[in-house]
Amino acid sequence: MATMRCIVVREHGGFDRLLREERPVPAPGPGQVLIHTRAIGLNHLDTWVRRGVPGHKFPLPLVPSSDAAGVVAGLGDGVVGLREGDEVVVLPGVSCGSCEACQSGVDQLCRHYHILGESCDGTSAEYFCVPAANVAPKPAGLSFVEGAAICLVFQTAWNMLVRRAELRAGETVLVHAGLSGVGAAAVQIARLLGAQVIATAGGPEKCGKVAALGAHHVIDYRAVDFADEVRRITGKAGVQVVFEHVGEATFAGSLKCLQRGGRLVTCGATTGGNVPLSLHAVFFKSLSILGSTMGSKGDLRTILRLFEQGALRAVVDRSLPMAEVGEAHRLLEERQALGKIVLVP
Repeated sequence: MATMRCIVVREHGGFDRLLREERPVPAPGPGQVLIHTRAIGLNHLDTWVRRGVPGHKFPLPLVPSSDAAGVVAGLGDGVVGLREGDEVVVLPGVSCGSCEACQSGVDQLCRHYHILGESCDGTSAEYFCVPAANVAPKPAGLSFVEGAAICLVFQTAWNMLVRRAELRAGETVLVHAGLSGVGAAAVQIARLLGAQVIATAGGPEKCGKVAALGAHHVIDYRAVDFADEVRRITGKAGVQVVFEHVGEATFAGSLKCLQRGGRLVTCGATTGGNVPLSLHAVFFKSLSILGSTMGSKGDLRTILRLFEQGALRAVVDRSLPMAEVGEAHRLLEERQALGKIVLVP
């Protein structure tokens, strides 16, 4: 029986909990495809799976990671529209496909929705099986490494800005951590929508790279107070939309940056989720606080077309061998990456 290498988390903890194991190459079941992995995109979700999240139970042992690009290596019964040898990217959200939410094009709201590498085995393996609905053609202009770096973060940012915050041309948006995976996606999407983009980043090098992505103004949050800078840039008017995913370290300042009727949209809390919130500010200023998780497969198909057209680009810091997964996690946790980290099997 053919075997493959994979990364497995059997118990939560430090980098040493990222175990390298051999398993049999899986066989695709009905409606599934077997992917020969060429590149694996990492996200902060991978570090949470490894470390554990208080109050949340992950189904260990678990193969982490949600993003990947590769080649179709096998087809289960009933799969149509795909052939062996097709170059594909993985759509990271899995849903039932038959409920009202799925059939209404908002599959991320499916009661059975889950993310690869979080509640089922993911993509950190030389081969893996996923439902045929979870693969799409890799944009022709992208390498496998670039293809593995885009789906989860661009899908998340698109849903936040387009669907939840309804960002419009001519509005101003503040994007936190503009060189993080989801932040770099948000800067590009907001610019594409015709908004004025103010972004934050830590240090001159990161600020320069965020400006190159299309941000009109970049604030070095290590050097100045970002809320004061937003007031200066906007002539004390504030912004219509804040793109939040940092949490405790930025949330209070983010609310200060909103003008009356402004919208704050958040998908995460990398610095903690217990944030100060005065309801007086919310109702006096008619603010909206919007939560967002992932996005629909249909929107992700739109995003992939935009990559095909050259309107969006992948932001990759580096690729590392899969055996160096611990180093990849360290770079993510210490915020040393200037873009996405991608593993190559």
